[in-house]
This record gives sequence, C-alpha cells and structure tokens, in this order.
Amino acid sequence: MPKNYCGTMETYRLMIEQSGRKIAQAGDNVWMLAPVPDTTSLAKVAAASKSCTACPLYKNATQTVFGEGPKHATMMLLGEQPGDYEDVAGKPFVGPAGKILNRALEESGIDRAEVYVTNAVKHFKWEPRGKRRIHQKPSSRDIAACRPWLEAELRLVEPHLLVCLGSTAGQAVFGPAFRVTKERGKVLESPFGKKAVATVHPSSLLRQPNEESREREYKLFVADLRVAVKAAK
Repeated sequence: MPKNYCGTMETYRLMIEQSGRKIAQAGDNVWMLAPVPDTTSLAKVAAASKSCTACPLYKNATQTVFGEGPKHATMMLLGEQPGDYEDVAGKPFVGPAGKILNRALEESGIDRAEVYVTNAVKHFKWEPRGKRRIHQKPSSRDIAACRPWLEAELRLVEPHLLVCLGSTAGQAVFGPAFRVTKERGKVLESPFGKKAVATVHPSSLLRQPNEESREREYKLFVADLRVAVKAAK
C-alpha cells in the first residue's frame, strides 16, 4: 500500500471515536455512524440499510442502493455512489455507466454475475438543474457515515480483490491523497487487508470529448480490469 494513503482508516475512525456515533453536524444536518446490525447475514445487512438515516443524503434520495452479487465473490467492484438511474431502480450500475461497465467486464473476461458490485456511498447525492437531477460528489462526511456498510460488505463477502472505480472509491479506501491517475492498473494492498486495483469510473468515459478519446480511454479501462482478473486469482 502506498505510504501516503495508510492513515485513511485511522482518520475516519478517530473522527468517530472522538464524537461517539456522531461524526459531524452542519445546521440541521447530522452525520452519524451507520447502524449496521451484528449479523453474519448479508441479506439482513442489506435489509437494514434500507432504513438508514445516518447522513442527510437519505432525505432527497428515492431509496438506499445497496450492493449486489454473490456473498463469496472473488472480486468486489466499488464505485462512488448510485446515480439517477440506480436511485430509481434500487440497483448499482444499471444506467449508462453500468452499460459501459458491463461491456468492459465482458471484454476483460469477468462475468458480472460472479462479482459483487457496490458503492462507497449508498444514497444518490444530487442537485436540481431544471427538471434534471445532477450528480454531486459525496463529501468525506458522507463517506465516513456510510463506511460501516462497506466494512460489513467486505467482511461478509470476503473478496480476494477490491476494484476501486474512480477517485471517490479510491479515496474512500486509501485516503484523500490517493490519485487514480498515478496508481491505476497497479496491484495495491488496501487498509482492509485486501488486494486492490484502481481504475477510472466508467462514467468518465461518457464525458470524453470525442469518439477517439472515448475509445482510447475505454481500452485503458479494459486493460486495468484485465490486471484485476490476474490479481484476483
């Protein structure tokens, strides 16, 4: 694990220890440690997440979007948060970015049905723009409040490898100094005791300015996933 990133888990835990269950407060908004039940059942943890109010994001989200996939999947894919499509459907990576992810997984030899897919934050954070709901980047408080759900998923799924999709996922695992551009495609040791590979979020491919750059970045994305395939064995 890169040395600059090793303090992340300790930082979040210190925030929590210093304030009990309360992480932060800003006006009427309060961030708390998510109430994960003490159970070995992933289904029960997922069910409990549906009523989570640990951070203010639940107020404007349609529903909690928990992870999905086999309980003992070899690989876990970690994104940032559900988007507009996921918020409505209640499932991770089912929108345009999910379609790109599915195509890239297939090309890299990964069966999506055999991997566990989740997000660092389980509620959609957005701002209105006309009739549209526009994605907002989760804050460190959002990530810290939601961390117990991710910790529970990692504990119960026990993947061999964690794939961080995008900067928020990477920073949620390795800390705010983490840069996907510097570490992508490398096999790293995460603070969770799992091997990890970081790459871009598939939504970044949708934002490329032209077809040439989209194709170039897509090939790099698939190459990173192929590294993950080898590392997960």
